[in-house]
Amino acid sequence: MASQRVTTALAAIESTPHQSTKLQEYNTLLNDIVTSSSGDELAQDIVYYLDSILSESISIVAARPLLDSFIAVLRKFDPEIKIKVGQHAVTLLQSRTTSVEEQDSQIREILAEAYESQEEYTAAARALQGITIDSSQRLVSDEDKAKLWIRIVRYYLEDEDTTSAETFLNRIKNLPSKIQDHDAKLYFQLSQARILDARRRFLDASQEYFNVSLAEGVDEGDRLTALSAAIRCAVLAPAGPQRWSTLSRLYKDDRASSVDEFSILEKMFLDRLLTAEEVAAFAKKLAPHQLAVTADGATVLDKAVIEHNLVAASKLYENITADALGSILGLQASGDLSAGEKAEAYAARMVEQGRLRGRIDQIDGIISFENGEIDDPTFRKSLRQWDLGVQKLSEDVEQVASSISEQFPEFAAGQMVH
Repeated sequence: MASQRVTTALAAIESTPHQSTKLQEYNTLLNDIVTSSSGDELAQDIVYYLDSILSESISIVAARPLLDSFIAVLRKFDPEIKIKVGQHAVTLLQSRTTSVEEQDSQIREILAEAYESQEEYTAAARALQGITIDSSQRLVSDEDKAKLWIRIVRYYLEDEDTTSAETFLNRIKNLPSKIQDHDAKLYFQLSQARILDARRRFLDASQEYFNVSLAEGVDEGDRLTALSAAIRCAVLAPAGPQRWSTLSRLYKDDRASSVDEFSILEKMFLDRLLTAEEVAAFAKKLAPHQLAVTADGATVLDKAVIEHNLVAASKLYENITADALGSILGLQASGDLSAGEKAEAYAARMVEQGRLRGRIDQIDGIISFENGEIDDPTFRKSLRQWDLGVQKLSEDVEQVASSISEQFPEFAAGQMVH
């Protein structure tokens, strides 16, 4: 509830017949509220003041300068009062937005800054989303649109809302003109990297982070932070020729040796086996989404390390049993699968995808490795067809055995091995 002093003053102003006198008295009252009220009373007094100047009795032409005066004092309030008063103001302006777009825009920007100071990033983004950017009353350049959308993207990313962030990032991509402002371009690159990272497109994210680390006008500390992020994403990417190229580029960067992730980068680039202790230390530097558990119960890091160590093992051994490989990879039996069967499945998938060269003897349980990479799609197709053929044959044999058991149970029982 507003103070008695303010409600009485507003009633007197509203009854004044002369418009010029009324506007002057409104400005005088606003200054009086700012100097005399505080805390919750200040917020309530301003809310009542807004209700009065935005009522139907005040023309929109007269309301504009009053809103400008209100915006000037709004900037000086504490964040809590900015949020309470600013939110009330934008609600009142919704029915008049087309006539006061500039004032509505300024209030929303102040509101977003207040929400940001309170770490309410999604609320800040939504405040900015309400700004009108396409109308005949207010022309907004592509450059200013890009800056606004980048702020919205940044706010959503702070709350890990990559879906909403990507929506506005795509709007920037669809602008007819390129971003010219250096800072805006840098924020765009960084936002794109963070979204790719969250989407687990780690190779693409690594490239974007690396580009940020090379950009002009970036503080040296921020460059190294971006380089560290590029290395982490490269480590998490699936093993294979593309990741090796990315690791090579990062390893050869003169700055790489100065970041904490260099030791694991070096081991991965040189195809050396990673120990559980090294992996655990690296995991402490990862973000929550980079440690998320996938559908098969393993984390992204688990898969990346297993695949890397499998490639590293292929450099050490010409052939190895599946069980021994499972032990090297640190796999554990679970469900119906032994550690060796899991190792065999990883190897088979990587061979099929052309990320590892080798042969698997499923009868003897031996995996043979060869140097180099397989890029021949015909080979991968033949391997898949062979697997499907073996699977079909096994199913046919099982079906025949089941039919014999059903039709000749005594014969089948006599043939069983006890």
